[in-house]
Amino acid sequence: MFYWLTKVILTPILRFLFRPYVEGLENVPEAGGVILASNHVSFSDSVFLPLVVPRRVTFLAKSDYFVGRGIVGRLKVSFFRGIGQVPLDRRGGAASEAAVRTALRILADGNVLGIYPEGTRSPDGRLYRGKTGVARMALDARVPVVPVAMIGTYEIQPPGRIVPRIQRVGVRIGKPLDFSRYDGLQADRFVLRSITDEIMYELMLLSGEEYVDLYAARAKAELAVAKSGAVGVKNSARRRSRPAA
Repeated sequence: MFYWLTKVILTPILRFLFRPYVEGLENVPEAGGVILASNHVSFSDSVFLPLVVPRRVTFLAKSDYFVGRGIVGRLKVSFFRGIGQVPLDRRGGAASEAAVRTALRILADGNVLGIYPEGTRSPDGRLYRGKTGVARMALDARVPVVPVAMIGTYEIQPPGRIVPRIQRVGVRIGKPLDFSRYDGLQADRFVLRSITDEIMYELMLLSGEEYVDLYAARAKAELAVAKSGAVGVKNSARRRSRPAA
């Protein structure tokens, strides 16, 4: 109920401000379980995709969104729980398995599951290597995967930007991918990688983004190390440039 109430309130506002367009909406099945696999370049992705898809979309959202302190934190947690998002602990183990089981129940009930195969937002607007969880879910639930490309959301709200710029965005939806030929091969890591790479290839074509054969989380870590190193060098140079007392 809260999901639809939020959508009714926000839709006219966001359509007026951002004029979102959608291509290939007919590729989303009108009924039955389906996975919408999207590139992830902005926090806004989770807003505009449900906005243009008539069916309810439940996302696997990082567990950080469900932890908050103070009034703002509690409101954030209530919002994500209210719109039916599922917390995903990306550290793996039992917590991740629980999220996967919940996702499979969503699909078994004939609903739409939104997932970002890259696992985290792109640090620079490029498309990064997908994780194989999406392939496993598709095989376990025996549902199609519909590739989705978010267009322009990185430009309006790149990582670190809180208030998005007012600019037109788009959603480009590809044709459903059927992986039924791999039924029973969920335990084969080579099959899971092949399926995931096929999904990422479609996302590359739809989005027009440059593909990087590296996990986005690793790219973020490398950028953080490089940034901290640059700051250290800068501070060291400042200390050397100070006149002696």
